[in-house]
Amino acid sequence: MKEFKLIAWPELPAAFQRTAYRRMLSDMSHRYMTLPQLAGSSGLTRSEVRTFLELLQASALLRERESGVPDSLFDTLAPIGGWIRRALTSEIGGRR
Repeated sequence: MKEFKLIAWPELPAAFQRTAYRRMLSDMSHRYMTLPQLAGSSGLTRSEVRTFLELLQASALLRERESGVPDSLFDTLAPIGGWIRRALTSEIGGRR
C-alpha cells in the first residue's frame, strides 16, 4: 500500500475548495498518509480521494512511498513468534 506526503501547498481548483480537501492537504503536509487514512480523516469516499491524489500527482506535488503497515494479522504477530521461539529454545537448551 502506498503512502503520500505533500511537497508543496497547491492552489486548489474551485471543485476542490471544500474543507475536506484542505484537511487532507494539512494531514499530508505533516506526515505520510495512506488512501484509507485520508478517506477516514476527510470523510470523502475513496474514489474522491483517489481523484484528488491524481490531481496532486499530475502537478508533481506528492512524495510517494510504500507503506510500512503490515499486510495481515500474521505480519503483526511475527515479533511475538520470534520471542516465543527464542524463549522455548533457550529453555530446552538449559535443561541438558
